[in-house]
Amino acid sequence: MQASGVTRAVAAAMSIASSLGLPADDAIVLHDSNKLTLRLLPCDVLARVAPVADQVARFEVGLAQRLAAAGCPVAALDPRVAPRVHERGGFVVTLWTYYEPVAPREVPPADYADALRRLHAGMRELDTPTPHFTDRVEQARRLVADRDRTPALADADRELLGDTLRGLRREIGERGDAEQLLHGEPHPGNVLTTGNGPLFIDLETCCRGPVEFDLAHAPEEVGEHYPGVDRELLRRCRLLVLAMITAWRWDRDDQFPDGRRLGTRWLGEIRAALDRDGPGTHG
Repeated sequence: MQASGVTRAVAAAMSIASSLGLPADDAIVLHDSNKLTLRLLPCDVLARVAPVADQVARFEVGLAQRLAAAGCPVAALDPRVAPRVHERGGFVVTLWTYYEPVAPREVPPADYADALRRLHAGMRELDTPTPHFTDRVEQARRLVADRDRTPALADADRELLGDTLRGLRREIGERGDAEQLLHGEPHPGNVLTTGNGPLFIDLETCCRGPVEFDLAHAPEEVGEHYPGVDRELLRRCRLLVLAMITAWRWDRDDQFPDGRRLGTRWLGEIRAALDRDGPGTHG
């Protein structure tokens, strides 16, 4: 979020919390990307703030409530206020429970896998309309094809990413594997280490697809502890996810820290993986 937007977003969150009887005299920025995540003090609430035009907060709040009711390992909304989306100053704000981090911050792979398995089990019971994972792949492919949005991407790299995204999208989508509701991005940045065990956050990326697509976002060791994994499908999903996050790093508006260096490094990793697979693979 742009610096001017951050100031206004913080003011909106503090104003809403105070109006609900949650004293908010200070705000600590915990994460800043397409949305802002704040710890408001002294009420100790976690606020998620996004521009009105660029959010799916109502979907996320509703899904979080249903998953929590089903006993899934997800972060809870703040119980002191009604579970709803608040709007002020061009921003939407949702208020969540703040969990004090516990040591170690890194979730052990077996615990990570078990939490993800339990999340998936709860998600299988929900009938919630969401995009298909291939829709998200197509968004990344269109970004790569748009020279105005990715002006720094060299032609050879643009072709590499476009072909990889297109080929793997078709290849995985046509396999006919079992699909279900997924988190969409259950990477370590979306897992909290708490006294209640690992809890997943950021449910706005939910989509439908094979569980291997979710596992592809987690550290490799996690997949070794998840039951019934198709190893070849997971390998292909990992390459697909790598191509997707690489594409996002070349977006001219990307604000990921050190994103361009990572995008360059990941392009090399994609080339190396395709070289191992042999010429023409996934194209």
